[in-house]
Amino acid sequence: MAAMQGVRGRVSHADLERMPDDGRRYELYDGELSVVPAPLPRHQRALLNLEDILRTYVKAHGGEVLVSPIDIVLSDYNVVQPDLVFFGAARQHMVKADEAIRVPPDMAIEILSPSTTATDRGRKMRLLARFGLPEYWLVDPVAGSIESYALIGSGFELRQAVSGRGVARSVTFPDLEVPLTEVFPA
Repeated sequence: MAAMQGVRGRVSHADLERMPDDGRRYELYDGELSVVPAPLPRHQRALLNLEDILRTYVKAHGGEVLVSPIDIVLSDYNVVQPDLVFFGAARQHMVKADEAIRVPPDMAIEILSPSTTATDRGRKMRLLARFGLPEYWLVDPVAGSIESYALIGSGFELRQAVSGRGVARSVTFPDLEVPLTEVFPA
């Protein structure tokens, strides 16, 4: 992620909303504007496969899954766009069709890319923990692995790391199981 050139000072979500649409995705970290590079095909394949799995789960259990670009406004100066966000049935009412989402989802999923891995494992992970995200997944499409983290106290704790023919299981939603062979088909 690179800081946006030519923008000075602290940027708010209201400032983002006033910017002309230039086709880029932006995030805010304590008012610092960052641009999110476009993903590569390997990233998008994993993303679409995960979305399919989560949509199947939603049909059976309720909830809502959304794919980026979608702003998660944690505060006026902290806005992120996880690759996938999931709200369970008990909290899906918090997503309003015509308003920015202003609460953390139940789960956020990031598909790692060479240009975003450091941010996804560092700055974004710390920010999401700070704002109380219960569950965070990091998906590595090159390694064919998924790490799931649960919020414990003020930080995330690794709960599961799976690869190969393993099955990733949600900490927050016990019925949610993700076979890696469906995320990373041969």
